[in-house]
Formats: sequence, structure tokens, C-alpha cells
Amino acid sequence: MSVIQDIRDKYARWAVVAIAVSLIGFILMDAFGNRSGFGGQSTNMGEVNGEKIDLRDFDRKVRMQEDRDKQQGIDRGEAGREEVINGLWNAEVSRILMQDEFEELGMGISDKEMNDMLFGANNPQYVVQMFGDPSTGQYNAAGLQQYVQQIKKSNDPEKQTELAEAFDALEMARLSEKYTSLLANSAYFPKWLIEKQNADVAQISNVSYVAVAFNTISDSAVKVTDEEIQAYINDHKEDFEQKEETRNISYVVFDGTATAADSLAIYSELEKLKPGFASATDPATYLTQNGVSGYTDQYISATNLTMAAKDSFLSAPVGAVVGPFLDGNNYVLAKKIDQKVLPDSAKVRHILVQTFDPQSGRQLLADSAAKRRIDSVMLALNSGVSFDTLVARYSDDAGSKDKGGVYDYFAQGQMVKAFNDFSFGKPVGTRDIVKTEFGYHLVEILGQKGSQQNYKVAYLPKQIVPSLETENAASTAAASFASQATDLKSFDEQYEKTLKGKGINKQVAANVGENDYSIAGLGASRQLVRGIFEADKGEVVKQEKIGDDYVVAIVTDINEEGLQSVATARPAVEPVIRNKKKADMIVKKLGKITTLEAASAAAGQPVQTVDTLRFSGSNPGLGFEMKVVGAAHNPANKGKVVPEALIGQSGVYVIRVNNIGTVPVPNANVQEQQAQLRMQTRQMMAYRSPVEALLRAADIEDNRSEFY
Repeated sequence: MSVIQDIRDKYARWAVVAIAVSLIGFILMDAFGNRSGFGGQSTNMGEVNGEKIDLRDFDRKVRMQEDRDKQQGIDRGEAGREEVINGLWNAEVSRILMQDEFEELGMGISDKEMNDMLFGANNPQYVVQMFGDPSTGQYNAAGLQQYVQQIKKSNDPEKQTELAEAFDALEMARLSEKYTSLLANSAYFPKWLIEKQNADVAQISNVSYVAVAFNTISDSAVKVTDEEIQAYINDHKEDFEQKEETRNISYVVFDGTATAADSLAIYSELEKLKPGFASATDPATYLTQNGVSGYTDQYISATNLTMAAKDSFLSAPVGAVVGPFLDGNNYVLAKKIDQKVLPDSAKVRHILVQTFDPQSGRQLLADSAAKRRIDSVMLALNSGVSFDTLVARYSDDAGSKDKGGVYDYFAQGQMVKAFNDFSFGKPVGTRDIVKTEFGYHLVEILGQKGSQQNYKVAYLPKQIVPSLETENAASTAAASFASQATDLKSFDEQYEKTLKGKGINKQVAANVGENDYSIAGLGASRQLVRGIFEADKGEVVKQEKIGDDYVVAIVTDINEEGLQSVATARPAVEPVIRNKKKADMIVKKLGKITTLEAASAAAGQPVQTVDTLRFSGSNPGLGFEMKVVGAAHNPANKGKVVPEALIGQSGVYVIRVNNIGTVPVPNANVQEQQAQLRMQTRQMMAYRSPVEALLRAADIEDNRSEFY
């Protein structure tokens, strides 16, 4: 409820880093991990241009975020792990690369500049985002300064480390801002270049042509050999450089999801629980006894009630149980505990004497001392001392202290339970002491708006999960297949023999990386990825449970680091070579180019005309066929048939240039164009990271897969 609490809840630890690195296009997501120790193994996660990334420091950041996620009730699951680890890794690599640039350029941030960023009059937007009030967007520099001083004076090394890392992130943000501005402001567009572009835009031609599309020849009529693909790869090495080893697999999935019988069993189980749920006088205890935790003993408005059986619930009497009804992957019973008409929103002011910090688990003040203090505040208030004076002197809620302790109209359920119940359950003008998990509050209700029926609801859900029989059947089928499929040949044979007729599809996944946490078509599957990289080509990976299903995979190809293999490159290269061969066939069929009419007759294609063919941009009927456009604007071709067939992107063209001219160019003021291009460049730099270029020249060793 205080700005300090908001900082801890929403902005502490790695949210700080996320905001900082986003300014230079880094990818950093919330961190999550679960490793706690690594024994005597190497702690070198990798290196960037010779600088080591230490596993212990990296894992500390991961575990810090894991703790924060748990406190906030966030369960990212395995699917989020890849995103998290990759994000942290990318941020660390980017930090090292950029730090090298900063040092080489002699860039830095002074203490005065840092103080101005945090506590000055014009705070950068990322600072406001980081430390502002999330509900109002207001930035409280005084509250932040108080928080910083408290941490510096404390003996809490964890908090001090967090603060130091937050400042490091801010420094990185500002340096990145300067670096990006330096690059953007170095952009220069010479006068001759603008004039040349204007001249290009002014050019226009009139052409007639015959187009023979590549698709007039069937793909099956043109064969592309492995040798031809390899030769193409060798001639275009930069386009086919593979920086890390990947693997291709084939796999089959044995369905272990809940059957109709499993679903019916869950439904019947809830039906049996329904009478006991209806008669239970303590819903929280009853739910706990049936494996359900987290009963919320609060009212919710009819507007915010979103259950699938809402209409039935609203019409049911208090104490009734509705359901079972389907909600996502659960069957649910809903019991109406109570209902009453309550305001939609409330406005209060309060004074907080804080006893406990729920985030850190630290006791700040003895309960008895806090109670005596709040009682004294109440006595002073009743004696005529102004509320504003008492707020300024005694309240520990920095988030509302400078507003006279006021929380303007907030919705039902937004505050902690005791505070919320008092604000909505008592009439306007009521003033009393309320105890919450934060401490003691002296609360006065200033106003209430709207009203509607509100309900207390107890939910008893049961997830629809596969039965043991269903799970065993899938596991047994997978094990049986894996025992028969021992290599590529037997894998394919067993699939054709035992699975294809049952409608089970054999699927493929290409370019699986060693650090991947998911596989296309399977989702989160880190253990399977590990197995794939422990296996050799042609080796079957032991069955792996992914979700409710069981998967049996086989490694079909190993794509080594370096130039891509023919098999890997074929999907990209084969169409290029095939079209080149088709072009040769079409050119041969056209023969010697003399007239358009002769070319039309030879190709069986009509003569077409474009009377406004422009030198720059797309052209109707011709698109971006640059060879055609270039030949059409060559003064040497004016009034002639170009004597050679032109091989384009989608076909072969024979053209006659009927005329070449120019048209006026609107807004051809060179100085204005230069200024506009410089402005566009600066804007683009806000969305493009300089790290992309640095990565291409960097020497990076990545050992993450050994630890995660």
C-alpha cells in the first residue's frame, strides 16, 4: 500500500533490468529457475569476447526471480523457462557487448547525473515506469529517496545488492540512450544521393513485353541433385553459415489425454460431493478437506462474476450449490455463501502504522507498540488535531502520505480483505481502526458510489485428468513401439505396420537447438531435447512424457556447426536452382530474340504493355522485377527490343522499350528531404538495437545446456 511496497511488489529485482535493456532492444523477460547448487562442476556458463558469464551469479538472478514469482502466485511452468533463460542470457550477452563499446568510447554516468535522473525535475520515462505508482502513474521522488536511504542504512545485504543492481540497470539504460543518440545523430545523407533518388523517382518508361512464368513448367519436370545444392552452398557460404549444432527428428505421439470415461468419472465424483458441500457450515475447511486451497472470503459484484453457470447461480438461494459445470479443463461446483447490496467503489483516507513487511517477511514494529501508537493517533484525532497533520507525522504509507492519506475511489476487492470489508461494509463517515497484514490503519470512509448485488462464492473444482488406466495404456503403447523401433529403418517400418492404420501421424521437427525448451508441435519439452542431444543419428530417444502424452522420437539428422548440410539447405536452395533450370529451358525455347511477336509465338504468351513503368517502387503487372525495370530505363534500349531474354524473380521476360521520359517530382526540396531522412533515422534507432551488428562480430561460447 506504500510506494516502498509497490517498488518491492512490482519493480524490484529484474523488472528493473527489463526496463533498462529494453531501451537498446535487448530481450529480457521475468526470470525463473529452480537450481540451487552445482557441486564441484565448472561454473563457466559461457564467454563473450573472452569475458566469462559465471553460473553462480546467473543462477542467483534466476532464483531471485523465482522467489518473487512465488510471492506473487505466478507459475510460469516449463514453457516459460526457455523464454526466461534465453532472456537473461541475451541480456547478459548484450550487456557485455555494449559495456565494451561504452568503455572504448569513454562513456560514463556521474553521480550528479544519476541523482538528477532519480530525484530531479525531469525524470526519464523509464525511471517513472520503474518507480512510479502503478495505479496512478505518479512518480514519488521523495518516497523513492526515503526508500533508498533506508536500504543504504540497513544491514540487509540482499536488499543492498538489489539496489546496486537497480542502479547498474539505470546506468546501462542512460548509457544505451546516449549510444543510440550518438549513432542516430551520425547519420548523413549527402546532397548527391538525394538528387540521384529524385532523378530515379522522376523516370518513367513505356514498355511492351512477353512474360513466361516459371510455373508454366511443372516442378516434377526439373530435378535438383545434391551436388548442385552443395555447389550453391559453397558459392553462398555466408547465407548458409550455421553457428551452432541443431538436430532433426521424427516422432510419434501416444495420446494420454483424459477419455470420455475419465471425464464422466470426475463429473460423478463432484456429484457425490455436492450434498456435503451444500450442508457444510465452514466452506474453507470443507474445501481444504477436499484438496482445494485459496478460498476467498470476499464479496464479488454480479458484474465481475464470470462463471459459466452465472445465470443459474444468480437465481439460486443463499446456501445452494450450482453445478457441476464445465470451466476450462475443470468441472466445478459453486456454492452461494452470501449475498448483499454493496457500493461499487469507495473513497477513504487512512493512517498506517506498519508492523510487518509481507514481501521480505520482516517484523518492523511490535504489534503491541503499533496498537498503542494508532490508539494515540485516534485519541489525538478525536481531540481536534487535523487528519492531515496526523498523516504527515505518523503514517507509514508513503504512497498516500502526500495526498493526506486519501485513496480515491477504488473498486470492490482492490484492497486487502479487512481494509476492503471496512471500506465497503460501513456507511460514509465511519471512522475506526482496522488491522491488516501490513499493520494498523485508522480509516475514515469519505464517500461511496453506485450499488449492486454482491456475492460470496466458494468454488470446488476438479480437474479433468486422465485415469491411471488411460495413462498406463499410453505409456505401454509408447514403450512397445520404442522396443521395436531401434533405428531409422525399423522406426519407419513399425510406424507403417502398427500406427499409421490407427490414425497416428508421424511428425517431424527440424533444427532443434541444444538450448531449446520446446519443440514445434509438442510445446514445452526440455527433457526430450536433452535426450535428443545425448543420442546419435539414427538412435531412438527413450519415451518421454510431455503433458498427458507420451512421445517416442528418433534423430534423423545432425546439422553440424559450420556450413549447413544439403538436407538442411535443400528447402531454401532447391526452388532457386529449379527456377534457374526452368529459366534455361525457357530461354532455349524462345531462341534468338528478334521481335516481341516472335517471342510471343514461341512461348505461347501474349504481348502486354505498361505505359507508366517507374524506376523505383512496384509496378502493376511486373511487381519488383528489377532487371526488367533497369533495362526499361536504359537510354540505349529506347525504341528497341532488348536482344536478350531477362531472367527475373518469377519468370523470363522479353521487352521492347517504346519510350523513356520523366515526370515532375513533388516535394523535391533537397534540404527538406535531408532533414526528413535524418528524423526518420533517429526514430528508427529507437526500435533497432545496435547489438545485432555487434553479435555478428562477437566470439560467443554458450554452455547453458550443461546446466539448464
